[in-house]
Amino acid sequence: MPADYKLKLTAKTIEDAAPKARMGLQQAQEKMGFIPNMYARMANSPGLFDAYQQGYAMFRAESGFTPAEQEVVFLTISRANGCEYCMAAHSFVADKMSNVPGAVTDAIRNDTAIPDERLSALAKFTRVMVEQRGLPQTRDVEAFLAVGYTERQILEIILAIAVKTLSNYANHLFHTPVDAMFASRTWEEPRGTACQNGIVK
Repeated sequence: MPADYKLKLTAKTIEDAAPKARMGLQQAQEKMGFIPNMYARMANSPGLFDAYQQGYAMFRAESGFTPAEQEVVFLTISRANGCEYCMAAHSFVADKMSNVPGAVTDAIRNDTAIPDERLSALAKFTRVMVEQRGLPQTRDVEAFLAVGYTERQILEIILAIAVKTLSNYANHLFHTPVDAMFASRTWEEPRGTACQNGIVK
């Protein structure tokens, strides 16, 4: 269910953002060539924005997951949280930058079976961690470890959940519009339906 409240705070720019947030916006402009709508809104809280950027960078650099696996984790969390902005953005990144097979990205978007055993196990465990509030059962952990992941990577998934919670929740409250760059991968949360088993298959 989409939030019925929308924050009245306006999107920040490099010109009017607080110094710490301004630096993050400048880095985004230099790296990506534009400032994503999500960043401009998160910049209203320099602490929130900085925590997101630092956590995101650490997950990308040190999680031990491949770029494709990282995208599966981010997409799974964003779908579980119903974040339409992040689903569009990460679907685009999955397609264009992280080399995720389109069939895998579409399976997460559509909540259907993922045609890759290892990535399916990763998505299932990530969903369990989100839905069970970090309290997986032994069988869940064993299934995750059985395909070659490690206990440390359970902690990395917690980092990803923290990062995506910051962005997903902020997007819910801002009703963040999808940037034109990501528009080809627009996604809408199914209305009035529920996942058959509550877990990405």
